[in-house]
Formats: sequence, structure tokens, C-alpha cells
Amino acid sequence: MLVEGNSLRAISRMGDVSINTITKLLVDVGAACSTYLDKTLVNLPCQRIQIDEIWCFCYAKQKNVTPKIAAKNPFAGDVWTWAAIDADTKLIPSWIVGPRDSMTARLFVNDLANRLSDRIQLTTDALTLYFNAIERAFQGEVDYAQIVKVFGKVSTEGQRRYSPAECIGCERTTIMGNPDPKHVSTSYIERANLTMRMGMRRFTRLTNGFSKKIENHAAAVAIHMMHYNFARIHKTLRVTPAMEARISDHIWSLEEIADLAR
Repeated sequence: MLVEGNSLRAISRMGDVSINTITKLLVDVGAACSTYLDKTLVNLPCQRIQIDEIWCFCYAKQKNVTPKIAAKNPFAGDVWTWAAIDADTKLIPSWIVGPRDSMTARLFVNDLANRLSDRIQLTTDALTLYFNAIERAFQGEVDYAQIVKVFGKVSTEGQRRYSPAECIGCERTTIMGNPDPKHVSTSYIERANLTMRMGMRRFTRLTNGFSKKIENHAAAVAIHMMHYNFARIHKTLRVTPAMEARISDHIWSLEEIADLAR
């Protein structure tokens, strides 16, 4: 139920189980998934990687975080999930939960670089934090390009307030190396971001299912990544991303994922 976008209280009602039990399961299995993925997703022969970050919040939106709330919960406010995806296998080899700052960018890109075995083509959006992080992590051994989407004017009337602006064009820029222009894209990672929004209740906008603790938020992300990589059949590939990347020989069951916490 957690990986299908249900909230903790909804699961508590449907399963007739204490919400404290569900929360403990979330944290325990999340920690086990994070450890397993950290050990398994190494020496990956990826060729084309796309990276992006997706917004969420913990305890309260940043504009509503008062000094009293900040003293009680230092992680309250905006929380970003930085993630990378292999455009060929759809595997998510690396992610990190944290603020949208240079330190988190460096930690994320360093972790990604250490999991790869070969030179890659890398695509990001125009976020300036990426440049220094990629330059330091890859030491120039990367074909890196940026894609910048040009959006039209956003209407603030009625429901249009919550609708995305219309994309009216894209600009592709080579930053390092010699990237193939045909593969300069962030479409796959943006689709993976949508999967995160749909698959984790705490990422859903305009609801009260958001995370109250950063530990629970990180655990939910780890379970989602484990399920996405190893247990969820990709509609196009017809196998899981882990099977396509040849780091797993079968479709994992939910029981196998839960057993990681034993």
C-alpha cells in the first residue's frame, strides 16, 4: 500500500493495523532498502544519464516555518529529492534527499560518479549548482549538456494557478566533452519524477499526507526506489529496470523487499 500511493492513516484503516506499527515498518524497511541499494548499485555500465530534482516539504512549507517550528524541527521546510536515471535501462542508480544547495549537489553527483564504470553522457537542466559539482566529480571525463525549456506566460486565474506553463521551446547547450545532441534530454527523469509524485502520498500536492519527520520521508523514498528498480515492471521494457541492467535475474516480490528488514 505504501508503494501504491496510500497514506499511513489510510493503510491503518484498510489493514486494521496501528499507525505506529506502519510507521515502524516504514522506517525499518526503508533503512534496509537504502543499505541494500547502496551495496548493489555499483560498477554500473550506464551510457546516458539524466538528473533532476523534485520538490516536496517536511512538516510545513518553507514560507510557514516559524522560528518556533525551526527550533522544534530543524528539517522543516523545503525538501528536495535529487535523482538520476539511466535513459536505456530506466534504472535509478543514485538519489539523495536534502536541500537545494551546493553541498547536496556535490554529494549527489559524487555518489553518482562513484557508481559508474564508464564514461557517460550526462544531461541536466540549467540549475547552476550542477556545473561545479559535475566538474569536480567527473574531472572532465564526461560528455555533459544542459537543456533549458522555454515556457510561456502562466495564468494565475482559477485552476490555472496550479497548472504548468506551456513549454514553447528548448535550448540545448554543450558544457563539457562531446555529447550527442540527439540524446540531450531530461524526459525520462521528469517522467520518473511524476512516478514519485504518484507513488508516494507525501509527494502529492495540496494534501495533508506530507512528511512530519525527515527520517520518515527518506525511508519512503528508499522504499519507492527499491520497488521501482527491482519490483515494478516497466511498461516499455516489460521487465524491471534492475533486470534490464542485469543486476537482478527476477522480479522481486513485496515480501522479498520486506524481508530485507529482518
